[in-house]
Amino acid sequence: HHPSSDDADDSGGRWQRFTQPDQQPEGDGRERACCPACGAIHYQNPLCVVGTLPVWDTPAGPQVLLCKRAIEPRHGLWTLPGGFLELGETTAAGAARETDEEAGAQIELGPLYTLLNVVKVGQVHFFYRARLLSPVFNPGPESLEARLFAEHEVPWEEIAFRTSRVTVERFFEDYRAGRPMSLYAADIA
Repeated sequence: HHPSSDDADDSGGRWQRFTQPDQQPEGDGRERACCPACGAIHYQNPLCVVGTLPVWDTPAGPQVLLCKRAIEPRHGLWTLPGGFLELGETTAAGAARETDEEAGAQIELGPLYTLLNVVKVGQVHFFYRARLLSPVFNPGPESLEARLFAEHEVPWEEIAFRTSRVTVERFFEDYRAGRPMSLYAADIA
């Protein structure tokens, strides 16, 4: 058992950063956390955030489902349904789970639509397109409200996260231009 980088290890020591080149595994030029008692390496990797872009088609055009956050960070602002990927699940399964937990929405999961690297906070965001099977929602405890928005109704200045905004903007741009809804990958500064 090894602790997080902030905890003591079994011998009472703490993870330490490699400081000498001979402590690094061959070919690894990155500074890593290392257990001083046994030399085990504590790899720190980006977190995966998964979610959906749920769409309800109407004769007047598509509407997207957004959730108003009931939790921090960004309580009271709108976001696409999403959250952290859990161990033991695929990105697709995690996106579907988060959509159910946050919006109580019934969906048919589509293909991956946006892959957004948020290097500054050590995250990678995956949003799948999803077709809503019903316009009736049952938001969970992490959401104050879940509702549909046509493009002109989206509360753009109240979107909680840039990755949600980029995904929704890209969707409506693709729709207006009649472009195929293909995978969009970008780095978010």
